[in-house]
Amino acid sequence: MAKTISKKIGEKKVLDLVKRRVAPLATPTDLKGNATRDIAAAMNGVLADVFALYLKTKNFHWHMSGPHFRDYHLMLDEQATQLYGMTDPIAERIRKLGGSTLRSIGHISRTQRILDNDAQYVEPLDMLAELCDDNKTIVSRLREAHGVCEKHKDIATTSLIEVWIDETEQRTWFLFESSRMNLA
Repeated sequence: MAKTISKKIGEKKVLDLVKRRVAPLATPTDLKGNATRDIAAAMNGVLADVFALYLKTKNFHWHMSGPHFRDYHLMLDEQATQLYGMTDPIAERIRKLGGSTLRSIGHISRTQRILDNDAQYVEPLDMLAELCDDNKTIVSRLREAHGVCEKHKDIATTSLIEVWIDETEQRTWFLFESSRMNLA
């Protein structure tokens, strides 16, 4: 079969096609190889956690109930949208630096620190508390990644991370304040 294909499109074209299929992703960057490796690893960890938190936030959004349903449901939808909005810039930043990024749900599962919640029912205030803690975990992971990027003088990634830290701290704040019991 390979000979038939070779005859139809030519030996050189077949070799070019094979080379393209196995060619490593090599985005040009002025960062050293160890910088690309370290930053990609840190940012893939962030990306895995952001995907995990996105899905958990949507899960709780879909399964919210109770007297504050509308407020919580809308807040979680806004937060999920914000989280999902982080995913492409994180992955593209990794690629711009010459790294490779997450490739599957399995890869996310092996990399994430955020724990899944597959419970049949979770009380609304427990949902908010869990998401609050998870957002604090994201902030911690972002700060770790910021340190790695600073070490390698990756100013562009540190700038993005600073915005994501602020957004994540705001989500944490909203979740905390929304979950406080009205004692009046």
